[in-house]
Amino acid sequence: MERNAVVCLAGTLDTKGTEYAYVRDCLLASGVDVLVVDCGVLGEPHFTPDIDAATVALRAGINLSDFDSGVEGAGGRVLAITKMSEGLRLVLDELVEQDRIHAVIGLGGTGGTDLLSGAFKDLGMGFPKLIVSTMASNNTRPYVGHSDMLMANAVTDIAGLNAISKMVLANAAHAAAGMAKGHSYTREQAEASQPLIAISMFGVTTPGVMRVRSRLEAEGFEVVTFHAVGEGAGMEHLIDKGVIDGLIDYTLAELLNHWNHGIFDPGCERMEAAVRTGIPQVVVPGAVECFNFGAVDTIPPEFNTPERNVLVHNPNITSLLATTEELVKLGEYVADHVNRAPGPKAVGLPLGGLDNYFKEGSQWHGVDVSPLFDSIRANLDEGVELLEMDNNINDEVFADAVFELFMKQWATRPQASAEANTGTSPEAVLVTAE
Repeated sequence: MERNAVVCLAGTLDTKGTEYAYVRDCLLASGVDVLVVDCGVLGEPHFTPDIDAATVALRAGINLSDFDSGVEGAGGRVLAITKMSEGLRLVLDELVEQDRIHAVIGLGGTGGTDLLSGAFKDLGMGFPKLIVSTMASNNTRPYVGHSDMLMANAVTDIAGLNAISKMVLANAAHAAAGMAKGHSYTREQAEASQPLIAISMFGVTTPGVMRVRSRLEAEGFEVVTFHAVGEGAGMEHLIDKGVIDGLIDYTLAELLNHWNHGIFDPGCERMEAAVRTGIPQVVVPGAVECFNFGAVDTIPPEFNTPERNVLVHNPNITSLLATTEELVKLGEYVADHVNRAPGPKAVGLPLGGLDNYFKEGSQWHGVDVSPLFDSIRANLDEGVELLEMDNNINDEVFADAVFELFMKQWATRPQASAEANTGTSPEAVLVTAE
């Protein structure tokens, strides 16, 4: 007999026990089983959980009696939130590993959302995770991070049941139940997928990326593009999580945005994940010469100078040019990261233009970025294959050459010989786009 899907209901049963009891009943009415984990530290739970708060605390190496959670600040409430989140993360990891739960849901205000999200967002890509939160109508990035966690707006404070909160909580419970019931199908779809390749893309590198993407898909790869407007951080995260099988880092505008605090700052050092994981990669310094601010009147005065050759990309986005010193530093950075990457790797240089800004008739046509190319050549290890072509990055002939260069790296990865012997198809490649 096929067993029911199980939804894990996690949160503070002391302060929000009435609401959690209601969600539990809604889940049961949806035809799923429920496993309840208590994270409350202020008092006794409203009803008996399957895993109590003391167990959660112990997983984080602390006793409930150690909390002075009625005190605000680092030694009280903050410590309780941090440690109970840590303990909950370990508990959930174990439950997922043992296939005892198939979705997780929780409810929270500011503190509860911090506690729950710290544990939920680290669960694997594709595992259903949902928080009903008073913070869901605000900036959710601090809670969601780069995960696929869902947040539902609580609309009212989670403090008692009423006509509005009942509808919101019931819908969330039914959504969690549906995801839990469909989780096995979701996993089957993921397992049936081809290898995933990532490519980074900007608007001004789109034609080249799309050409590479079409060539990859024709070879049976799955391709994911990442918009290099800060989403490179998400790409780095997915590479670290093992979701991405290969990388064509075609657009590197986020480097200078990060250094100069532009609006497309990814908030992290780019190109590091490939160093940590060793996935096959080809690096093309597309759009690396620029960084961005909003409309012209938003550019900080120290950057709004003739040297920066400010280009109006559209009424709300401006592009600024790297200095010679920055071009040299960018070349050193790119070469260093490629050198340190342990997997198959190569570099492609489009000497005829790093993006559409260099096309004839465009404002940056004829701008000299040779210090970048010279710096990459000077710092790249001799063993790294370097492709140089007198083409713009968006020319089909260059994009085709990058595709061939990637396929060459793909064929030399450790798994390739085993696949050749067994006749299995290559894994899909993920591409990032701006």
